[in-house]
Amino acid sequence: MCGIFAYLNYNVTRERRYILEVLFNGLRRLEYRGYDSAGISIDSSNLTSDPPLVFRQEGNIESLVKSVYHDVAATDLNLEESFSVHAGISHTRWATHGEPAPKNSHPQSSGAGNDFLVVHNGIITNYEVLKETLLRHGFTFESETDTEVIPKLAKFIFDKANEEDDQSVTFSQVVLEVIRHLEGAYALTFKSRHYPNELVACKRGSPLLLGVKDLEEKASAGSSFSDAKFPSSNGQPKELFLSSDANALVEHTKKVLVIEDGEVVHIKDGGVSIYKFDQAKNNHGGTLSRPASVQRALSILEMEVEQINKGKYEHYMQKEIHEQPESLTTTMRGRLIRGGSCKAKTVLLGGLKDHLKTIRRSRRIVFVGCGTSYNAALAARSIVEELSGIPVTMEIASDLVDRQGPIYREDTAVFVSQSGETADTLLALEYALENGALCVGITNTVGSAIARHTHCGVHINAGCEIGVASTKQAYTSQIVVMAMLALAIGADTLSNQARREAIIDGLFYLPRKVKAVLKLDEEMKDLAKLLIAEQSLLVFGRGYNYASALEGALKVKEVALMHSEGILAGEMKHGPLALVDENLPIVVIATRDSCFSKQQSVIQQLHARKGRLIVMCTEGDKASVSVGGSSRVIEVPQVVDCLQPVINVVPLQLLAYHLTVLRGYNVDQPRNLAKSVTTQ
Repeated sequence: MCGIFAYLNYNVTRERRYILEVLFNGLRRLEYRGYDSAGISIDSSNLTSDPPLVFRQEGNIESLVKSVYHDVAATDLNLEESFSVHAGISHTRWATHGEPAPKNSHPQSSGAGNDFLVVHNGIITNYEVLKETLLRHGFTFESETDTEVIPKLAKFIFDKANEEDDQSVTFSQVVLEVIRHLEGAYALTFKSRHYPNELVACKRGSPLLLGVKDLEEKASAGSSFSDAKFPSSNGQPKELFLSSDANALVEHTKKVLVIEDGEVVHIKDGGVSIYKFDQAKNNHGGTLSRPASVQRALSILEMEVEQINKGKYEHYMQKEIHEQPESLTTTMRGRLIRGGSCKAKTVLLGGLKDHLKTIRRSRRIVFVGCGTSYNAALAARSIVEELSGIPVTMEIASDLVDRQGPIYREDTAVFVSQSGETADTLLALEYALENGALCVGITNTVGSAIARHTHCGVHINAGCEIGVASTKQAYTSQIVVMAMLALAIGADTLSNQARREAIIDGLFYLPRKVKAVLKLDEEMKDLAKLLIAEQSLLVFGRGYNYASALEGALKVKEVALMHSEGILAGEMKHGPLALVDENLPIVVIATRDSCFSKQQSVIQQLHARKGRLIVMCTEGDKASVSVGGSSRVIEVPQVVDCLQPVINVVPLQLLAYHLTVLRGYNVDQPRNLAKSVTTQ
């Protein structure tokens, strides 16, 4: 949720109009994360006499763009004015403290002169205490946000240092002192009129990246740097970017630094200094701390600009649904071993190979996730239990932390998150680490917090996903990764060798089966037309397909804004049956597996009560599931039972997509939702 984007040009002349457009486009790349207001700050013509300019607006980014150009025209601000060095910051806000409104949007200011400006992702949990202190020192507050205490605290620290004749206090020292007082999660970027053409960024919990574009391309992409090394202050023209997400950086540069928790990044004179904040060493009074800078290495983004464009599709969600054959292929690439000299059928998960013996000795495996990631883990639970012989328990991350559920040293805890930055999952990971469990990460983001802090893990490698309602990253590819996890854990058992080989064959053919089921697109659009005016939808599943019932209902709920509920079919007679009548549409997943005959019985009982049935079945089974030909039937290809949820969810994804478009809602940015939930 929320998005930070900052741009600093050094020794390269850029007009104010160009700077504005870079900031606006950066925010557009972050729209998918979810937001309800936006804002930017750029320099005035004379920083020594005039404060930085701040523009904030409720609503979408185009509303901000329109208001900025309106204000520019009203004040005769020269858009053609050039800057050889300039630092601008921008932000998309998803409301937590205070309603969506210009006064609550970011950047938040230290006061009338905009001495310090801050954009912030996350939540400051002790802001009320800090606010009371600042009020006693004469500060006044204009917003309802937790963020406003941060720039005001920066001004207080800066003013105090100057009162004590510490004229040499640096921007990074001020920020280090600010974060010493902050509790909670945050990613912050600071701009100040006292430190023109400088930016300082820091983070704890929320993601933040630095992008470096050397316009002369003399620097080595993998070189380490500090303030004395790359990027050096040698007058070489460059552009530097700060962003919550790589999507906003890739069109400018692929050279990035993933800022670590506790790091403070100071951009000055085209150079970058990185300081490590240590709470234990900074609990002191008196002079501001002066820590030594540390060296870090740039990495290269493994993504292309084309991945963040819609291509021939109207919406990102539509594109990502149809990309699933390719995303599944890349998820499995190099990991499925079929044939060869020994004719063996195995999987190779390099990130786990050194820990497989420990996992096999575990007392239990605990899957931890939220939303779609939880559903994917639930879909894989049975096959992990079957092949490993180890009991598997399921935990919703927030609930595990809330009740402080038992986690033991003999447990393996598997944390599933597409972004690797999900706040609730990170808290659960911290809890599991404290209790000594072996922690495994399954995430699509290299360098994310979960990837860094778990003992081992598997990268999903499903490619970029922009749509808020996850499809390819956080369900289908996650199920495939967890199926491969089950195969790897159970690889030392001869008794299930035939079963493992059948699953490996199923994985090999899975992408082409998904490609086949995507041909149901028009059929699902026609079905959506019949359901467009409905208020509710029930989805019944059991066995492997209970998770797909939950996930299909979640997709309809997320984007089509229709009440929908995934129900375990075995629980039908324990309450849900009371809802059945001739008006309520009900989807029953009844593909061929060990639960097929039970699902046939469910269909009979629903039909007897005049249920309005939509049945998903295996190709050729239409006559077996449509009682008297009265049910609408969706036929899908058959795969090995533990992979059938991957096939069965695709028609439900298509149904959710078409329902949303037909109902006139924003399919890529559902109401009130964010792509990456980085606050609790």
